Amino acid sequence: MPIVTIQVTREGTKPGADSVTADEKAQLIKGVSQLLLDVLNKPLEATFVVIEEVETGNWGWGGLPVEDFRRQRALKQA
Repeated sequence: MPIVTIQVTREGTKPGADSVTADEKAQLIKGVSQLLLDVLNKPLEATFVVIEEVETGNWGWGGLPVEDFRRQRALKQA
């Protein structure tokens, strides 16, 4: 029985959204479950998918809080 955990930052992917939408979560669950079926022959009813949304203040990247890292990267690209 596979258990897949997906961690994402809690922020929207579209204007006005502040988190992953229910539809996006459903697509992730369906896609990951189908991948395990296709690759490992794991039945859909035996696969568990957990989506964890993490506040950006609790997410680090490149030794920095994610927002600081993104700002720094944007300055380098400009």
